[in-house]
Amino acid sequence: MGIEHLALLALFVTASPLYEACYTYCSIPARGHQLQRRQFISFMASLALWPVEARAQGQSSSDQTDQVDQAQQSAQPADQSPASGDDSIGQVSTVQGSATVTRTNAAPIALKGSDPIYKNDELATAANATLGVTFDDETTFNLNANSRIMVDEFVYRQGASGNAATFDVTRGTVAFVASEVAKTGNMTITTPTASLGIRGTTGVVDVPDDAAAGEAKIKLYPDADGRVGHIDVFNRQGGRLGSLTQGSSAFQIRRGPGGQFSAVPFRIPPQEAARDRSVVQRLFASHNIGRRMMIQRRQQRSRNLRQPNNLRQPNNLRRQNRPRQQNREPNFRQQQNGGQRRGFGERLRNLNPFNRRREPPDQR
Repeated sequence: MGIEHLALLALFVTASPLYEACYTYCSIPARGHQLQRRQFISFMASLALWPVEARAQGQSSSDQTDQVDQAQQSAQPADQSPASGDDSIGQVSTVQGSATVTRTNAAPIALKGSDPIYKNDELATAANATLGVTFDDETTFNLNANSRIMVDEFVYRQGASGNAATFDVTRGTVAFVASEVAKTGNMTITTPTASLGIRGTTGVVDVPDDAAAGEAKIKLYPDADGRVGHIDVFNRQGGRLGSLTQGSSAFQIRRGPGGQFSAVPFRIPPQEAARDRSVVQRLFASHNIGRRMMIQRRQQRSRNLRQPNNLRQPNNLRRQNRPRQQNREPNFRQQQNGGQRRGFGERLRNLNPFNRRREPPDQR
């Protein structure tokens, strides 16, 4: 029965002869007192609305208990797996077209903005697609069409030394902006024929489909603020091939006599330089977006660390640390429901004209 029906019922009762009869009966002086008309109406209305209020109180108690249960469940430590997001090392900052990630030899998964990136992820773009990824230290990679890169290693602690990162470019054109890992540790980019030691800079790596035959290109460009970094080039066995220290300079990796690779300086053609400028501009735009995302990410992690210890403590530890009580307290739901029922019942009894307390006789 809805509230509207109860209101109509109360109106019908108070306007009917039954109301006058009941009121006359309840107002007999022999009962010990004269019942006021408004007291009788209040009692009848409370009696009619009692199921509604009791149901509302029960629902409120149930909601409170559910909130407590949810808080306890959320306090449990999350599963430290790629699905949980707790061990991610970066996230997608920009994506256009079709870009995918492959994890542990599973089927490729389509990527979208803000998706997390993990160690050992293989990132790839399709034709006419681009992908921007920013890591925790704000290092950003931008993959152009038909490119592939593997995240082999990434270790970064803010303010610490000994950070390290290794990325393997296996195909396509990949631009990068190096950040804190390159400044405080060791950042390496590998290709099928060479290894690059990055010392904080902006660069472009071109790896052809048949990279094993050589012809990969490594280019150094100025950062967004105009500064120029440093790229050391090595063969895959660790032998030094050369260094790039000037803006818009480049090496081409070529196979020499005896199958040995060498880094040959070359002048970037105007058409290729124009294409690279577009690639670098897209990289800087992705880097700016990724930096803002990383700031929000660090702020969220900081808020999580500032949560009270008792909320992050597992349930089994809370039970072990809880002092034993001889008289166990009633269940939370029983306390709430019981207390609310007693409070409402007490008010109903006070309004009941047939349940008046008798006044004690005078002591003389």
